[in-house]
Parts: sequence; C-alpha cells; structure tokens
Amino acid sequence: MRLIVAIGGNALLKRGDTLGIGEQRRNMGEAATALAALTREHELVLVHGNGPQVGLLALEADAYKGAPPYPLDVLGAESQGMIGYVIEEAMRRALPEREIVTV
Repeated sequence: MRLIVAIGGNALLKRGDTLGIGEQRRNMGEAATALAALTREHELVLVHGNGPQVGLLALEADAYKGAPPYPLDVLGAESQGMIGYVIEEAMRRALPEREIVTV
C-alpha cells in the first residue's frame, strides 16, 4: 500500500530548538528511523511543510540591509529545497539499500 506521510515544518524544528540545521537533521533522522520501519510493508511518499524555515529566511532577509529582501515565493522555494534535501539525506541513511527519490 502507498502511504502519504506529511512532515510538518514544526516536526523538524521542535519547541525550544535553536533554529539551526543541526537540529533539523537530528529531528529528521529520528523521524526517518521510525519511517524506515513502514517501508517493509508500504511504499512511502513524504511531503513537508516549511513554516518555521521560511519565516527564519524572511527574518534573515529583512535584517540584511545590503539588498532588498527576496519575495516570499522565492524564500519558500529556497526552504522547500533545503527541507527536501534534509529529508532525502536522512532517509538514505535510514534505508541505505533502498532507492530514494526527491522531486
């Protein structure tokens, strides 16, 4: 059976975490370990949110006065690419024998 699993942006950055990539990688690693067990019987399709991540990028863009801030759609695309990469990297570590595809 094919399962669609939504990973919210808040799952990658938990309350109290600093807003760094290390925390997001650690949290996704924990999730990937749990998700790997599901792949024994199911095909997984992972989707994700990006609220905290795009918010952080918007704050960073606003704080830098050397250039006009990027529009929210561009910041959204940037955060989506980063999160997709973090998910793929964690799933590859959890399932080294499986083909992992990111779109």
